[in-house]
Amino acid sequence: MKILIADDHPLLLRGLYDFLKSVGYQNIIDAKDGLEAYNSILKEEPDLAILDIRMPKLSGIEVARKCRTNHVKTRIILITLHQEKELFDQAYQLGVAGYIFKQFTLVEIHECVKEVSAGRQYFSPQLKEYFQFDRPRHPHLDQLTPSERKILRLIAKNHTTPQIADMLFIAAKTVEKHRSNISKKLGLSGKTNSLLLWAKQNEGKLD
Repeated sequence: MKILIADDHPLLLRGLYDFLKSVGYQNIIDAKDGLEAYNSILKEEPDLAILDIRMPKLSGIEVARKCRTNHVKTRIILITLHQEKELFDQAYQLGVAGYIFKQFTLVEIHECVKEVSAGRQYFSPQLKEYFQFDRPRHPHLDQLTPSERKILRLIAKNHTTPQIADMLFIAAKTVEKHRSNISKKLGLSGKTNSLLLWAKQNEGKLD
């Protein structure tokens, strides 16, 4: 796996580089600002790019936006010191694969990379603590069928639609229909990741 890492703080960049090497990732490219990171993504086509949100020339958000606009296949993981919900909202609207608070990076980055490389998303568990997400207006779990509860539990574990279909021996279209029905029953918007975020916030209530 080829991984690009970008941070304008040399010590943090080196620390992340050394940590990834220590857990077995050998093909690592580094960049010192957002523009260098974006140009390296275009040139090197890494599988993953781990980007600081606040960088000179281009922010991590701007790099993610350019990658999405230009249909770049590299999956983006953003790390940040800033506990601003607005930044997170922008990030997940862009469909980033991961979002981690910088103070927890070395604790979580290995798990994050494993999840993202497997085609899933990873959001810092601390998101719930720092960002008070608006709860659905009608979170009537009792309206969900046993099948819908099972699918919601799998969504909370970051499983994708194709993975859920394989695990439950049903068609992917059936999973998508269940997801749509669940969202309607819970009063969720059609925004990308809204069901995933709701499932993670309420995972303990799904048993």
